Amino acid sequence: MIDVRPFKDLGGDNHGWLNARHHFSFANYYDPERMNWGATRVWNDDEIAAKSGFPPHPHADMEIITYVREGAITHKDSLGNAGRTEAGDVQVMSAGSGIRHSEWNEEDETTRIFQIWIMPETRGGKPSWGARPFPKDARSGRFVTLASGVAGDEDALPIRADARVLGATVKAGEQLTLTLNPTRHAYLVLARGSVTVNGTALGARDGAAITGETTLSFTAVEEAEVVLVDAA
Repeated sequence: MIDVRPFKDLGGDNHGWLNARHHFSFANYYDPERMNWGATRVWNDDEIAAKSGFPPHPHADMEIITYVREGAITHKDSLGNAGRTEAGDVQVMSAGSGIRHSEWNEEDETTRIFQIWIMPETRGGKPSWGARPFPKDARSGRFVTLASGVAGDEDALPIRADARVLGATVKAGEQLTLTLNPTRHAYLVLARGSVTVNGTALGARDGAAITGETTLSFTAVEEAEVVLVDAA
């Protein structure tokens, strides 16, 4: 099953400094049919205006992955961590027993991110934060694991969930295949471009909830950037 969720149909709000679209119920957007997809609880498509952002606020018991599509985001938290994550790179915050953080666009241009929340396998634990560059050239024509709680993915940013966050870029006309466990829940969003997935068309910032599939066959209609979560 591939359930397409077009960008134009997503819920959300434009707050001026923040233009947010939600693939799942979040804040003032509520859809009882879109509370989560397996362990994936939130997938927000955020546009953050220059010199603005999220002031310090708390989180607990959530794995929060930020994929920067354009611009950069600057993180500071109550553990003393601070860092700037640029386009194409990824940061992960394990909220654990509790943490406060801010996410600010200190740039002179709009920053565009995907923020993905995945429910952890166990509650509590020591909170943590980390970030890593993931050059797009290294993802050309193949999926690279960006963040993972699955054994064997030690090169990825660690999360405390039975889930993997994958990224790939595909040139126009090229094909790409990904093998899945059909009992798990995959959710993918195109950061840019357009593709067909097992014959189903997806455009920029569209989402797709997938289960029961053993193989995903991608064909890029135009150069595309794919982000996918494979979760229990």
